[in-house]
Amino acid sequence: MKKDFKTPLSKVRGLGSSKDGTQDFWMQRFTALANIPLFIFFIILVMALVGKDYEHVHNILANPIVALIVGLMILSSIYHMKLGMQVIIEDYVHNDRCRIFILALNIFFSFVMGGACILALLKIALGG
Repeated sequence: MKKDFKTPLSKVRGLGSSKDGTQDFWMQRFTALANIPLFIFFIILVMALVGKDYEHVHNILANPIVALIVGLMILSSIYHMKLGMQVIIEDYVHNDRCRIFILALNIFFSFVMGGACILALLKIALGG
C-alpha cells in the first residue's frame, strides 16, 4: 500500500496529472456562456427564415454581420461539444489505449464538423 504524505491543500492545488484540468473546466463554462446569445440569435434567424425562398435565405446569410455571428456560433458550439465529450471520455473509458484512440477521434470529428460548417458558410457568404 502506497503512503500519501500530501496535505489536503496540496492535493487540491495539484490540478491533476496534466496540471491543466481547471482550464478545460473554465473554457467549457465560457463557451456555454458565449453560446447563449449566439444560439438565441441563431434560433430567431432560423424562425425568421422559415418559408422564405432560397434567394432570400442566401442574401441574409451572405450578410457579413450575420455570417460572422453564425461562424462564431459554429466555432463556439463545436469547441464546447469537443470539451464536453472529452470529459465524458476521460471519466468513463478506463482502458488507456481505447481512451487515447477515442479522444483522438473526438478531436478529428470536431475539426471535420467545424471545417465543414465553416466551409459551407464561407461558400454562401462569399457567393460560391
